[in-house]
Amino acid sequence: MTMQLSDDEWKQKLTPEQYASLRQKATEAPFTGKLLNEHGSGDFVCGACGAVVFKSDTKFESGSGWPSFYDPANTTAIKLVEDKSHGMVRTEVACVNCGSHLGHMFEDAVDQPTGKRYCINSSCLQFMPQETEPEDS
Repeated sequence: MTMQLSDDEWKQKLTPEQYASLRQKATEAPFTGKLLNEHGSGDFVCGACGAVVFKSDTKFESGSGWPSFYDPANTTAIKLVEDKSHGMVRTEVACVNCGSHLGHMFEDAVDQPTGKRYCINSSCLQFMPQETEPEDS
């Protein structure tokens, strides 16, 4: 991790919803996230530190109620951690740069190239639209 802040600094930097998801591993309700229906071209960055974690060309409609991606932006953008909370075993997805919780990864996306579904909370991401080239006049 390269970005380390105290708990009080995170509380000042993030909204209460972001803090709950990114730092306390809360999950937003399905079908409520602001990025669920985002279909533009660009980067999805960690809501805590701004590191690029997913690209728009790997986003797909999983029907799960959360933004889903089949691959991270690159192999060093995220880290996968075994999660045994809530009486089940899952794979947590965290930002490598700041350690923030992003969501979970499931190996149930059989119709996607990697077979993986990175199920990510909208509150843990920001969308950075791809800049368009100015038109010649």
